[in-house]
Amino acid sequence: MGGLIPYKNGKALAAYYCGVFGLISCVLGLGIFGIVPLILGILGLKHAKRYPEAKGSGHAITGIVLGAIELVAGLVLIAFVILNLIMKR
Repeated sequence: MGGLIPYKNGKALAAYYCGVFGLISCVLGLGIFGIVPLILGILGLKHAKRYPEAKGSGHAITGIVLGAIELVAGLVLIAFVILNLIMKR
């Protein structure tokens, strides 16, 4: 089971789960929280490179990608809200 789930690399695993479940918050307009899987993914990737037996590079990269998508979506939503408020004046 260690090949599928990188239990020795908790940061990569946390980045993966935060990224996947963060998509729910992204739909609700809270994509700004995508920073969490982004940071955890970077830390998990560094850990996987430092300790190759820990594995988890795939989970860390998935967390980074999903976190970046969520962060960009959140920032776009904030920009739309701000532009909408400016246009109503």
